[in-house]
Amino acid sequence: MLEIELDENEGIVILEPNGELSESDFKAAARIIDPYIENCGELKGMAIHVKEFPGWDSFSSLVTHMKFIGEHHKNISRIAFVTDSAVGSIAEKIASHFVKAEIKEFDFEDLKAAKSWILGGKT
Repeated sequence: MLEIELDENEGIVILEPNGELSESDFKAAARIIDPYIENCGELKGMAIHVKEFPGWDSFSSLVTHMKFIGEHHKNISRIAFVTDSAVGSIAEKIASHFVKAEIKEFDFEDLKAAKSWILGGKT
């Protein structure tokens, strides 16, 4: 399951995976994020906040995740990986070659710093 928290005032979405990710998780995220992007043009940022990356429940979930990234990365200015998982540093290095957004990794406990960075602060 994916918990999705959209702060419309700040233009930030926090995604918190709890267990393996499914196709419906990414469809639910799009239903919340897409109307905001339609109204405002973009999100200032997205924070993926998870202690350890849980993986996907199926190959089709991975494909849906990749489609979600492809459809949204141009409308998000900054992405923060807020995690203690090694996947965060790997994702930061790989994703930076494929997405428009600026990407930065933070320790799991540093969600506040990640939000500050998304809003234009320096860390």
